[in-house]
Amino acid sequence: MPRAGLSTDRLVAAAAELADEVGFEGVTVSALARRFGVKDASLYSHVRSLQDLRTRLALFVGGEMIDRIAVAVAGLAGRDALIAFAGAYREYALRHPGRYAATQIRIDPSVVADTPEMRRTAEVTYGMLRGYGLDEPDLTDAVRLLRSTFHGYCLLEAGGGFGAPREVQRSWDKAVDALHTALAHWPREARGGGAHGD
Repeated sequence: MPRAGLSTDRLVAAAAELADEVGFEGVTVSALARRFGVKDASLYSHVRSLQDLRTRLALFVGGEMIDRIAVAVAGLAGRDALIAFAGAYREYALRHPGRYAATQIRIDPSVVADTPEMRRTAEVTYGMLRGYGLDEPDLTDAVRLLRSTFHGYCLLEAGGGFGAPREVQRSWDKAVDALHTALAHWPREARGGGAHGD
């Protein structure tokens, strides 16, 4: 029988807090149970397994992150939208490292393909890129370029990987400007394949 006061939503929200406190790898069923002062078994009425918990966490924080990005880009287009998108992405990744790590786990596409969080992510991201006149398969290629650039930069910055005296913010601004130039002069391909969500 589910323990009074516990719910799946409450557990996932607590897991997000725990991720920022101890890191994503520290989010376990046992750690969460200790947080609520209950036995592990009490949580299995709400989450099926550690994988289920982490999948739910990834979707929760992914939705949280894209909502913040959506607010930042609202009413903007082109370079301004890209700058706002990139800035909100970086701010979230650096301010919430544990939560951000959860967004990077590999999840079975069949599990998340039609979730509200994934639809919202595609809507906001592809909407911003369509401001550059892109369609598939160029949209998927552009998403991969942005994701790898933002993710790599944020990981290096968070880990103190930039040792040169050049101010990190200035380099970030240059990187985003370079992405704008690349998107504005994209080597377009004939419309065809490509899959959202990459």
